[in-house]
Amino acid sequence: MDKQTFRLTLPVLLLASPAAAQVALPSVPLPTGTLGRSIERVTRVADPVLADTGRTLAAVRESRLENLVRANPKVLELTREGYPARRGEVLIFGLGDIALNGLRGLGFRVLDNETVEGLDISVTRLQLPAGVRMRDAATLIERAAPGVQWTPDHVYEQAGRAPSAVAAKSDVAPIATRVGVIDGAPGRGLAVDASKGFAKGAPAASDHASAIVSLLRRAGVRSVAVADVYGNDPAGGSASAVARGLGWLVGNGAKVVTVSLVGPDNPLLSRAVAAARSKGVVIVAAVGNDGPAAPPAYPASYPGVVAVTGVDGRNRALIEAGRALHLDYAAPGADITGADARGRLVKLRGTSFAAPLAAARIAAAMGDDWKPVVDREAVDLGKKGADSVYGRGLLCGKCR
Repeated sequence: MDKQTFRLTLPVLLLASPAAAQVALPSVPLPTGTLGRSIERVTRVADPVLADTGRTLAAVRESRLENLVRANPKVLELTREGYPARRGEVLIFGLGDIALNGLRGLGFRVLDNETVEGLDISVTRLQLPAGVRMRDAATLIERAAPGVQWTPDHVYEQAGRAPSAVAAKSDVAPIATRVGVIDGAPGRGLAVDASKGFAKGAPAASDHASAIVSLLRRAGVRSVAVADVYGNDPAGGSASAVARGLGWLVGNGAKVVTVSLVGPDNPLLSRAVAAARSKGVVIVAAVGNDGPAAPPAYPASYPGVVAVTGVDGRNRALIEAGRALHLDYAAPGADITGADARGRLVKLRGTSFAAPLAAARIAAAMGDDWKPVVDREAVDLGKKGADSVYGRGLLCGKCR
């Protein structure tokens, strides 16, 4: 494929794919099929084409999010920065009586006061005044309650997809440490030790979550707990759902939590991650599939979160891999298989599927200090030593 042909066809392949046609968050990650084959071909061409690919992926990401909101106008809207969030709702921290009265005077209404159990975080959910868009909320909040910390209730995307049926085997040592999963719910034949829903219709089986859980099982994890933050809700995957799911997992004994979701920096999510880490929980997160030109992915970019990228069967970095403000490890994210919601073995591609494999190896090393153990296990790829493409090396290469 020549450069010009690739530039012209990639946006069409992305936007016309089955994944792009889906409107619910659990189905919007980077597509595979024809696109996957195009990605494989483009990895063999010159760097300038890769740069063009990054810009194209960023443009497609923007279009995808706009289409998602346009398809679900009753429950979603775009923030001023272009991220999807729950329509007409904001979350405010430390809201005192004076600030609350000021906001009420402008038409804000209290929907509820939430406590994130297990993480000791309190937040007030407010409804915006009638006719006020999310992108205009900052001006009103600053006028009524200057200095108060607030955030939209952003929604987060899953970072991978499972398209076609194949078969696979694995033989690894069992891992006793409980690993938590924040995603959808696993499907047929994928029993977990504990599960709970944090969105409308949850728990609801999804291909994405099924693949995550099956990979953990294949990597040897015996005990898995799942927080379904999606259910069948178009506004599923919200920051508040992720925070509550994380708190529940911490309270249910998860020592490692794998998160294959991506989105913007969010104060509630940031606080939840910090609180979980303060309790000794290791959080592992995928960097996403929107390419290197996309904004830094969260929660992968939060300090102390283990950020994971993906490689293919030849240990080449996935061209669609996103970025975080730091990178810790790589793990297989293509040329691997897992289960879908109906229990079939399927081909997988995306950084979503690298994160649970890295999480499994961290779980195997949990103790007073897991980092030296995992770093010794990591296989150095690319430039000698830690780098921005593979982090400190490849984990779970044998988990393919």
